[in-house]
Amino acid sequence: MKQLVVATRNKGKIVEISALLTGLVDHVSSAVDFIDFPETVEDGATFEENALKKAREASRFSGLPALADDSGLVVDALNGRPGVISARYAGGGAGDAANNALLLDECRNVPDEGRQAAFVCVLAFVTPEGVERLFAGRVAGRILHSARGEGGFGYDPLFLVDGFERSMAELTLAEKNAVSHRAQAFMKFREYLASVKPELQ
Repeated sequence: MKQLVVATRNKGKIVEISALLTGLVDHVSSAVDFIDFPETVEDGATFEENALKKAREASRFSGLPALADDSGLVVDALNGRPGVISARYAGGGAGDAANNALLLDECRNVPDEGRQAAFVCVLAFVTPEGVERLFAGRVAGRILHSARGEGGFGYDPLFLVDGFERSMAELTLAEKNAVSHRAQAFMKFREYLASVKPELQ
């Protein structure tokens, strides 16, 4: 595929996504590359609804195939919160530090055996011709009592990845891209893109 626009302004996501699409897309652009790129109101009740809404608006605005993800942290002890509001858990405009502080506060009385959680990612791919596809990924882990690691973004420093005993923020980018929820969804997207590549040139 020659061009793909990714509906995000998150620099961390852009770096990960560009790495995950190497060899399949000649040029990956994002919301920061356009003037007046639409700011989608993420009012869906599910990751799927939000991802599709963002991808549709991005494709309509740019005239290009668009990819959007809605991803978040689902904590069992918090009845699935922060879920679809993961990026704005501490309020509109809140950054990673505020979101992480709120999560730690809400989990402060949860014992180790009850701190199971998962990162969930749903990718939506939409083309100007009307193609729409969804791809999902999930990685399990536990919520730590304090932040660990300097890498990643979002809740990565608080998420202990099952099978690694390191936080998501302690993994290298290569390790993260091998196991993360986003990587799993992108693996499915890559397989799809490879299978239909001639049609999407």
